[in-house]
Amino acid sequence: MVDYDATRAILAQERAKLVHQLDELGATETGELKSGLNLGEGFADAGAITAERTELLGLAESLSTQVEEVDSALSAISAGTYGVCSSCGQEISPARLEARPSSTLCVACKSKR
Repeated sequence: MVDYDATRAILAQERAKLVHQLDELGATETGELKSGLNLGEGFADAGAITAERTELLGLAESLSTQVEEVDSALSAISAGTYGVCSSCGQEISPARLEARPSSTLCVACKSKR
């Protein structure tokens, strides 16, 4: 049995942590780098700046995707569909939800992707 209140609290903490990490990277919740981002004077050329910017964009995109997953899980709790695979409609195992509360796919569907 899933404790929805505890899961909601865990997801809220995870979301706050992810948003904080995005902010530290200089990115918005959607993963876009904030304007005026200063990469510092330690970069000797445009190539190094481009490489650093590309790395930051990749990290921001990954964190933003995780925020979206957490938001989807929180919405599913509110809608009463939490723990149901969004692909096949089967129940997601409680062990998977405990290990990864933001899961929206069962193990079988996740392994197909």
